[in-house]
Amino acid sequence: QVQLVESGGGLVQAGGSLRLSCAASGRTFSRYAMGWFRQAPGKEREFVASIGLIDRITYYSDSVKGRSTTSRDNTKNTVYLQMNSLKPEDTAVYYCAASSTGVGGPSVLYDHWGQGTQVTVSS
Repeated sequence: QVQLVESGGGLVQAGGSLRLSCAASGRTFSRYAMGWFRQAPGKEREFVASIGLIDRITYYSDSVKGRSTTSRDNTKNTVYLQMNSLKPEDTAVYYCAASSTGVGGPSVLYDHWGQGTQVTVSS
């Protein structure tokens, strides 16, 4: 019914930048807020950023606040995560997710998840 496909991950040196993309079905963007999560090996998945369905209000975790920006282009059914000043601790698999609540944040229910894209930051 709904598919989310992340791309844009890769290997980057500390201090560099990456722009992740998440392509979604049309239904996803007509109903859902979008969020970004990440999970490093041996660690729990954590919230990174989100953007609302209509108001486009954004939320960021303290770990990425000031370094990352999420945005959405509903005409392309795509959400983006621009990450700057990357640190080795940013290394993780990054997932996009859709929330039928229409609002983002770390505590709302996310209904659908992508397969993830690997981000590796070398020191």
